[in-house]
Amino acid sequence: MALLFLKARMALELPAINRALTDLLQELPAPARRAATHTVTAGGKRLRPMLTILCSRLFPDEGTARPEKRADGDIYRLAATLEMLHAATLMHDDVIDNADTRRNHPAAHALFGNTEAILAGDALLSTANACVASYGSPRLCEVFSRATAETAAGEILELHALRNAHLAAGEYRSIIRGKTAYLIRAACEMGALHAGATDAEVAALGLYGEALGMAFQMVDDALDVADAEVIGKPSGGDLREGKLTPPLQLYRDSLSAEEQALFNAKFTEGTFTEEEISRICQEVRNRGFDEQVRSLATSYLQDAEKALTILPKSKEHDILLEILTYVRDRKH
Repeated sequence: MALLFLKARMALELPAINRALTDLLQELPAPARRAATHTVTAGGKRLRPMLTILCSRLFPDEGTARPEKRADGDIYRLAATLEMLHAATLMHDDVIDNADTRRNHPAAHALFGNTEAILAGDALLSTANACVASYGSPRLCEVFSRATAETAAGEILELHALRNAHLAAGEYRSIIRGKTAYLIRAACEMGALHAGATDAEVAALGLYGEALGMAFQMVDDALDVADAEVIGKPSGGDLREGKLTPPLQLYRDSLSAEEQALFNAKFTEGTFTEEEISRICQEVRNRGFDEQVRSLATSYLQDAEKALTILPKSKEHDILLEILTYVRDRKH
């Protein structure tokens, strides 16, 4: 898996993305900066802003008269707003989950307290919203606002689904469509709108982004049960947290009635031992349930690839295809 175009483009674009993020962080009210900066600069793949840039650059000569079309340098600030929205949701999530770390760094609330972390997340979101509004495009504002609402809705659905041993597959898809896929969809749509793409092109990139996001989360769920030595962190985090992801659903459904009742009780009560969690993850791998989930993710990636067929061929188009390969083959 060479991914040569993607790696080269990431190396080229990341400095400008990070500069835009740094500049926007300086626009936050001073009391909110330390917690917000701690979270935003702690790392991350920067996939969302990269998608915004790629989707904008698909259409270098289109729509120059549209209000969404601005100087190319502004694409970095627009792209950074999606990362700020994502960071705000992480700050809030860590408080809700009482998570001590984020990306191998102390979570913001662990350093600055719950109240400051929540309010700094609000400031991040507000500043990002103001940045999007500065482009003078109601459509850009609409997409960003809808992404904010859908992300919040997905998180609420996930909160209600915690330790529900009877979670249906459709309910799971609604959760990840909101908490993961819609923000990736918005990143693609905003890039296309910035370039003045046609309605059909914006819609196609929206479909691409949503399918990519669904697949990304499913692969993430499959990786959660992978061998700890492969992924570099303890496996079974979703089981500990009471999230019935597809690999765990498949495992639960494979059990006898007696075994299933015991699983349901321990899952609902959160009483699995570390040894039991390790054994369940091993059995999920042995029975190929993680690979079944990856196959389901591949079907979404195929949908994403089909969505790109109406779009102009270019280096950016090739990179969007490479991103599908990257998600499909992720090992950590």
